[in-house]
Amino acid sequence: MKFNYYYNYVPNKGYCRNNLIYTSLLSDNQKIFCQWFYNDKTYHKNQNQVVDPSLMDEKFKREVNGLNYMKNNGFGDMIPSFDINKKERKILLSVNGPDMWELAGCQGKDYSHVVSDWEEQMLDIIRAYKKIGMYKFSLHPSSYFVINGKLKSINYFFSYLDIYDKHITLESVFSHISKDRQKDLYAKTKKLGIDVTKPEPLSKIQLLAFESFKTNFNENIMEAAKEIYA
Repeated sequence: MKFNYYYNYVPNKGYCRNNLIYTSLLSDNQKIFCQWFYNDKTYHKNQNQVVDPSLMDEKFKREVNGLNYMKNNGFGDMIPSFDINKKERKILLSVNGPDMWELAGCQGKDYSHVVSDWEEQMLDIIRAYKKIGMYKFSLHPSSYFVINGKLKSINYFFSYLDIYDKHITLESVFSHISKDRQKDLYAKTKKLGIDVTKPEPLSKIQLLAFESFKTNFNENIMEAAKEIYA
């Protein structure tokens, strides 16, 4: 099976990398999406943010653990089916074409023209996270694929679990966050009383994530998501 680099075509920007950390690949028949946790300079156009091999390995393990945790706790229907190649640090996900962001033309905050009930489905996924004690900070619309009218969530490399993790500093995870979003976060951290240099509860950072992603989703759904974690 042949794989090609997978990009999102963003209006006024052109082809942009689909993810800041791993290298994104899509099979010719668009049925398999590959998260390749490899620092590919060509794909990232020499703008690589995660260059430490040990950190890349940690992100791969978090992705695997997050997917398995969803599957093993009764929410396997909310993620794509997947296979893991530990040796090559590749995760192969069964999909049905491009991600939701790409299907929406990489613009706007409403995705009802892609999936009519996307808001209800997304909130159901967030409720699942809350139920199993997960905090997921990678919420971009490119983190969702649509399979038979159902949203399937990926990008668990930036997720944490109550049973293992308690506090993190925002400063320690800036390599996972785009430069534009970092700038946007600073104003919001002040509003929520977050010091980026000090350990903060995961619940507090989760609320910050929902606030930040109002740039990609309408305010109502992000406020509803906050209520789930309140």
